[in-house]
Amino acid sequence: MPQDPADRKDAIPLWLVTEGGLPAWLAGLDAAGAAWLNGHAFQAERARVLTLPGPRGVVAAAVAGLGSLADAAQLSMWDGAACAERLPAGTYVLAADLPAAAATQFELGWLLGSYRFTRFRSQPKPAPAAQLVAPRGGDSAYASAAARAMGWARDLVNTPANELGPAELAAAAAGLAREFGGECAVCEGEELRREYPLIAAVGQGSARAPRLVDCHWPRPGAPRVTLVGKGVCFDSGGLDLKPSSGMLLMKKDMGGAACALALARLLLAMDAPVQLRLLIPAVENSVSGAAFRPGDVWKSRKGLTVEIGNTDAEGRLVLADALADADAEQPDLLIDLATLTGAARTALGPDLPAVFANPPALAEAARAAGEAVCDPLWPMPLWAGYDEELASRVADLNNVSSGSFAGAIIAALFLKRFVTATPAWLHVDLYAWNPKDRPGRPQGAEAQGLRALYALIRAKFG
Repeated sequence: MPQDPADRKDAIPLWLVTEGGLPAWLAGLDAAGAAWLNGHAFQAERARVLTLPGPRGVVAAAVAGLGSLADAAQLSMWDGAACAERLPAGTYVLAADLPAAAATQFELGWLLGSYRFTRFRSQPKPAPAAQLVAPRGGDSAYASAAARAMGWARDLVNTPANELGPAELAAAAAGLAREFGGECAVCEGEELRREYPLIAAVGQGSARAPRLVDCHWPRPGAPRVTLVGKGVCFDSGGLDLKPSSGMLLMKKDMGGAACALALARLLLAMDAPVQLRLLIPAVENSVSGAAFRPGDVWKSRKGLTVEIGNTDAEGRLVLADALADADAEQPDLLIDLATLTGAARTALGPDLPAVFANPPALAEAARAAGEAVCDPLWPMPLWAGYDEELASRVADLNNVSSGSFAGAIIAALFLKRFVTATPAWLHVDLYAWNPKDRPGRPQGAEAQGLRALYALIRAKFG
């Protein structure tokens, strides 16, 4: 964790050096220091860290490479994460000040470099012991709040489905409401079937009852922001059963809900001037004699009838009812987050969530906000030409297309049918998972989009 700036005097200086700036930096070292770096073939490669010894073998200083960046102001938070993971125990301070935005990113990255999910390990591997003095000019309050929110989202997604079902996800939302003085209501049972029939249909095959979680943080007169998160706590595919390999990561199918919860936490912790609402349809898509079937027709909360073309396209069904509820209030901004389609991953890979928006300029604003805070989002079109792919012979629409193309767009177009009154709607199709280990990003759950969306909300509403 970052240390108080009062510790600056006794801390170990940490230099951040680019490949282009390395010769000038080496020229300022004494002969012994230059020889040490040359002997270790240090070339300021990105994410490479090296300590310099002082008298009696103590660490006198450290240097971290920034690779081909033009200067340290262009660093990302993952440079801070690499330092946190690879430096030995000690308290470090940046030897040269960074611009405010870069200082904040570096501090946040350092905090994320210390993240570990150890809940189920009897002998957990210790977290990195290197400490950082809060950089001058950085926003330490934001860095700490963002790291806590991201860590919470990661913990939720990493938790196996036997420990986190619809009830536990609802309890997490209720806990957030209590912590920040909000209100939380849970709709389930016959009331759920009456008010949110698609959510009830998807969850009826599981022994763990589905529910709709509705949290409010009133702030009269403030702009209204509503978040909706897909909370499918495990997705077997339903009667259109996934292969075993396709189920291995399906504990993460509530990643949209986790990221929505984390975004809500960050907005509340930073006292964003908005009136916040959070909706989470929490279900398990399971297989039993009670499971909904391909070919079923269900009437949605909005009144549109939906033919079930595939029970493995359940996420858009539960989101549809939640979005219809949110849309009825016409908030100033409506955002949904969901691990919705494999098509988005095929197009953009695991690191780059797809974002769809009405109006389209909102997607570009989200992309720009994400670029500024190292939390990428990529705009995709709500291409109306594919809307007819959702046609049904027996209902108002089908939940899937009969073809194999444009899966992410068609899923977004399905959701668009349920958002008709809200002036600004953003749909984020994310992966919520790191497929490999990198500094600050251990293999496992990832909180995607929440910092970009936080920046977007603050830019729009103050």
